[in-house]
Amino acid sequence: MVKSDAMQPLTSHNSEYCESSAISLEDLNPPQYEAVTRTEGPVLVIAGAGSGKTRTLVYRVAHLLEKGVAPENILLLTFTRKSAQEMLWRAGRLLNDSCNLVMGGTFHGTANLLLRRYGSNLGFGSNFTIIDRSDAEGIINLLKSSLGLTGRDLQFPSRRIIINMISGAVNKSIPLADLISRQFVHLSEHVDDLLKLQLHYQEFKFTHGLMDYDDLLVNWKRLLAEVPEARQSMASSFSHIMVDEYQDTNLVQAEIVRLLAHGHDNVMVVGDDSQSIYSFRGADFYNIMRFPKLFPGTTIIKLEENYRSTQPILSLTNDIICHAADKYTKTLFTRLEGTTTPLLFAAADEREEARFVAEKIKELVAGGVKFQEIAVLFRSGFHSYKLEIELAGGGVEFEKRGGLKLTESAHMKDALSFFRLLVNPRDNLSWNRVLLHLDKVGPKTAQKIASAIGQSPEPFAVLARYPAGGKSWETGLRQLALLFDDLQKESLPIAMQKLIMSYYQPLFERLYHDDYPKRQKDLEQLQGIISEYGDVQSFVDDTCLDPPEAPHVRRAEDSERLVLSTIHSAKGLEWEAVFVIGLAEGRFPHAKAEQGEGWEEERRLLYVAATRAKKMLYLSYPKELMTPDRQFRRVGVSPFLAELKAGLFERIEKKEQVRSSSSFSFSSHRGTGEDFGAPFRKSRNTIAVGDIVKGTHVSHAFFGDGVVTAAPSGRSVIVHFERHGVKTLHLDYAKLTIVTE
Repeated sequence: MVKSDAMQPLTSHNSEYCESSAISLEDLNPPQYEAVTRTEGPVLVIAGAGSGKTRTLVYRVAHLLEKGVAPENILLLTFTRKSAQEMLWRAGRLLNDSCNLVMGGTFHGTANLLLRRYGSNLGFGSNFTIIDRSDAEGIINLLKSSLGLTGRDLQFPSRRIIINMISGAVNKSIPLADLISRQFVHLSEHVDDLLKLQLHYQEFKFTHGLMDYDDLLVNWKRLLAEVPEARQSMASSFSHIMVDEYQDTNLVQAEIVRLLAHGHDNVMVVGDDSQSIYSFRGADFYNIMRFPKLFPGTTIIKLEENYRSTQPILSLTNDIICHAADKYTKTLFTRLEGTTTPLLFAAADEREEARFVAEKIKELVAGGVKFQEIAVLFRSGFHSYKLEIELAGGGVEFEKRGGLKLTESAHMKDALSFFRLLVNPRDNLSWNRVLLHLDKVGPKTAQKIASAIGQSPEPFAVLARYPAGGKSWETGLRQLALLFDDLQKESLPIAMQKLIMSYYQPLFERLYHDDYPKRQKDLEQLQGIISEYGDVQSFVDDTCLDPPEAPHVRRAEDSERLVLSTIHSAKGLEWEAVFVIGLAEGRFPHAKAEQGEGWEEERRLLYVAATRAKKMLYLSYPKELMTPDRQFRRVGVSPFLAELKAGLFERIEKKEQVRSSSSFSFSSHRGTGEDFGAPFRKSRNTIAVGDIVKGTHVSHAFFGDGVVTAAPSGRSVIVHFERHGVKTLHLDYAKLTIVTE
């Protein structure tokens, strides 16, 4: 947290208190001071983005100890152990080592300690074992086998999906059958077997003295609700309770807090209703809205002074959230200097949007902003795929957080394997991946076939005549051979892609039968990307420019890289400059978000994204999107932006007529830095074959400007692009234009 130099001293009664206090409260603004010093009764602190909630909690812990509250009577509940440790360490620096005796940690960690003390009331010994996700999946596998729910021909959900469903039902406090009907409707035929599995899973854990993470919360709540003696003992032990990020609690956690404060109600929860974005994990937005009803007489304190962003950014974010149906009204303000207005760019399509973001990032870096101080945020992981290719082609390294890179997920690797084999039939790794999809083909057999293919001068011919070991073998191998035979013929990339999807789609649904609907959008996005290329080699090269790494591995050099992130993964972070992309109707809010709570959470998601920016905020959207059936559809700006008041942002216009350092401009602010844009051009004309000769200057919406290096052969043309090298493009799909001076 950066403290503003403009912060003024508090009122005189604050100063009087500080004169006789070992800790100084002068660095707190008036609302923070009230939250710190109001120690009796229920308190709800609505902490706006960047308003110093951590500072408030730290000072409150120190203040309670200084007042004489015993450290073991204070409970600080957070969502990560690291957060609690950091807060108590900071409180210790303000006061003394007594902070080390405060019980601070996660809901699950605290539940573990208390269940070992009181669990006998529920039939658990103090030596119960906590199992992790891997252990839980192993138990499910064992139970599937014992209940006869396994078998090669039975399309039953995987153990991972089963545990996800069981855990999801617990965290959302709904029956498993209801969760399946809402989120896993394609698995409805298995609902009876899944309910049976859930019952046996619970019995197995109890019999063997095991608890998973969800059991820790459920059993803690049971202790408080069903065992009065345990409730009284715990409530009296913790005379003062604090909860961070209360908007992210689920129903079980909210009930634990209510029961734990029995008899004294000395509980302070801190959170921001405007940043409640984790309903998919079970978080209940209405927990924070209901708090004053659960605790009559609640004092509501609002932290509205922001120490992160400039006022133009805050004015826009205030207007985004003011349209929310349910909210605690607040208006963020700041004393930080800064007058740069947020900017909005309407791109022709996703390719132009990616080019715009890449150019602006280079301009910012040329102007002195470090890569690690820039972030590009998006709603879903696959929304950044075109940008990833654009950045990789321009040599810009980045770290992606939340979601996998284009080539990291298993199903995308599957699809890309076909393309890699087209350009390199001796790619043993890709053959192994493709062959293992065939029925009755295991690792050893796949390796034998791949080895035979790699040693032959005619690899695809070997595939066509390879001796099969059975009828299922033969059928699969012959279908695969026919597929590659078709793909090698002279045809459009889009036609080749369709053939692969017609072959791969049934395999895809079988291989990922338990969650393929969620993965399907990645394949649809891949379709759009491939259609922009005229040859397979260029596509394969571009996807390999930035080799994938193990997911979730953070490298030291990432600290100096541009950040691409889903908005969910960006919560709690901040950057000098932030780009929020894909702000089109049907994409933000998500097309499936219905009016009501789903719609409102999407609004809060945009609010979280915009409040990550400290000095510069760029918003963009494509005016054309590809539908799942590969049709292009014109779209408008997100309704969340359409409803904003005039003057809160400026529009960036695409330059066509004026020589500039950038292809994009806006009315009152100019980009600076090197020339990363397109060259001066007076006009653009649609290309006909007869117009093109060697040396013709052309432009492509994705690859930029280039020069024709070979006259058209049929409807294809070879172009050398300044930023992407040599590409073979088909004139019916490339949408090239001639650049004339």
